[in-house]
Amino acid sequence: MSDMIAAFFERLNEAHGLNFSIFYDAFDRSRFLTGLWTTTYICIVSILASLAIGLLGVWIAGSNSRLGRLLVRAYVQFFRNTPPLVQLSFFYFAVGSLLPTVSDGFGGQSPLVSGTGWAIVSLSLFAGAFNVEIFRAGIEAVPETMVEAAESLGYTRFQLWRQIVLPLAFRICLPALNNNLVNLVKTTTLAYAIGVPELLYAASQIWSEVFNVREMMNVLLVAYVLLVAVLVWVMHRWERAMRIPGYMP
Repeated sequence: MSDMIAAFFERLNEAHGLNFSIFYDAFDRSRFLTGLWTTTYICIVSILASLAIGLLGVWIAGSNSRLGRLLVRAYVQFFRNTPPLVQLSFFYFAVGSLLPTVSDGFGGQSPLVSGTGWAIVSLSLFAGAFNVEIFRAGIEAVPETMVEAAESLGYTRFQLWRQIVLPLAFRICLPALNNNLVNLVKTTTLAYAIGVPELLYAASQIWSEVFNVREMMNVLLVAYVLLVAVLVWVMHRWERAMRIPGYMP
């Protein structure tokens, strides 16, 4: 089957000049699949990390610590009000230059944190700042009567959040959370700026050598549509699974 597909795209290139080299050239296909895997890896890790940052941030923002609340507010304002590309460049060039290097085992030196690592850190903090506000809005939408009832039953703050507030808040904020995570997936293309071999970087390498910009841009578009579609499907399934009849519209 793979040989038939390769032969079809080779004939397509010869007959019509449509050069989808990733389907018949093993080297181009390997580069593209590496970029796809790198983008998928960055997306998954950044999504999970941003959710953890959002939950931690909203927990601290609701605490009795004035310093903690100020730090969370400063974090949210900083990452919401600066471009993500500037943030990525700051972490990679400014913070990364301050860290020590490590031996690569071949007599050379490698940075302590790779470009992929800095992309994950930057994108996680960027999306996490928005997640803090999304979770805060969901928590504030939980009826106060439920919170008071739980407190009257002797729930601790942790029990109240884990068993009452967060399950209800998640159901409320899932649509907004879905939008933010979709935006995070699209923002991963910025990793191209620091040489991370993600999808856009791999595609640009291929079209600069094979001169098939039109074809690779179409492949790139379809790849991101599929990545976002998978995320939207997962979030939609999660939203349906958490819906409470009579509580959510």
